[in-house]
Amino acid sequence: MNRIWRHPLYQEAFTALQEAERERVFCRHTLEHFLDVARLMLIESLETGNVLSRELIYGAALLHDIGRAEERTKGTPHDLAGARLAEKILPDCGYSAAETARIREAILCHRTEGAESTDSLAESLRRADKASRNCFACPAAADCYWPDEKKNGEIRR
Repeated sequence: MNRIWRHPLYQEAFTALQEAERERVFCRHTLEHFLDVARLMLIESLETGNVLSRELIYGAALLHDIGRAEERTKGTPHDLAGARLAEKILPDCGYSAAETARIREAILCHRTEGAESTDSLAESLRRADKASRNCFACPAAADCYWPDEKKNGEIRR
């Protein structure tokens, strides 16, 4: 996990993301968001008994939205940009080819319910990403582009 955080390519992408979203009034993609997602995934894993390794959880959570700066600057969907970054970063951080492929798939599928994956890591990432948003307390909720049925109207989990 810390290897990912310290990886030069991750730091470059993370810094670009923070700069790109500096003026954003809606949900920002900060380290807090990434860690909230990881912790929600870990809680779900423990509560359901569908135990996923912390390395898989934190790898997916730290990388799932890291491609958003490229999305803003080049128009590349952030899940594709993030999966591409994961392929470069994870092997350098000690992840096996199988772990890298699983995290990559989770990143590619985290935006859409039922998106071509039945993998528990991908589904957990999708649920935690959505649950991490506190729409009910957001000062910009009235202007948010998310439809009301997608917004979190109360504390979840």
